[in-house]
Amino acid sequence: MTDVILNVEGVSVSFGGLQAVNNVSLQARDRQITSVIGPNGAGKSTLFNLIVGAIRSNSGHVRFQDQDITGWPSNRICRAGLARSFQITKLFFDLTVEENLRLAGQALEPGNRLLRPLAHSTRADAKAQELLERFLLGKRRNDLAGYLSHGEQRRLEIALALASEPRMLLLDEPTQGMSHGDTEDTKSMIRDIAQEIAVMLVEHDIELVMDLSHWIVVMHQGQKLAEGIPQDVRANRVVREAYLGEA
Repeated sequence: MTDVILNVEGVSVSFGGLQAVNNVSLQARDRQITSVIGPNGAGKSTLFNLIVGAIRSNSGHVRFQDQDITGWPSNRICRAGLARSFQITKLFFDLTVEENLRLAGQALEPGNRLLRPLAHSTRADAKAQELLERFLLGKRRNDLAGYLSHGEQRRLEIALALASEPRMLLLDEPTQGMSHGDTEDTKSMIRDIAQEIAVMLVEHDIELVMDLSHWIVVMHQGQKLAEGIPQDVRANRVVREAYLGEA
């Protein structure tokens, strides 16, 4: 069985009187796709933010690659090999596609070369060229990121997250607002990524989740409602009532 790479143990966080995440535990395995689903307000994105250090939990632990990363700042977690994309696209819109990727790839350079001009960043440049081709952005390399289509911007953001060569990638609604064609391209790319590293998704497209995922965690009102392989989650009566709205 594939090794567990992420172990979330009983994490909770509240905002005032709202219990956004309540005693949630889950595991993700290397080179598999784990999806977190649930209705709006279920706590999915808050859980993601807890895992990557953007929010501190009130209780529980997060372990990644056998390290307890609970309470670590986001930049340290990223350096440890856990990268993420965002629900709202975050790019340098006034830089070209290639410049965005080369900047992200600076994380691969030795510490004494981080402040040198991009022209001297050989590893960053090599990584940028690789990702341009992998994410079908080669023809747009010299275009400003702000001029890309929505689907291209979402693909570029995933490419940026991969530029640091993480061991696990967390994607928050990666196909949101995409056309059918862009969604299919992105789905294929996510499947390819998962052949190399672990992937965790928050996604509202149920059919995409059922098609891609090895394991699904269902959240409802801040708690874990159910988990299992796609066939079992789809057939779960409690899930169908709470999430799919079926009696």
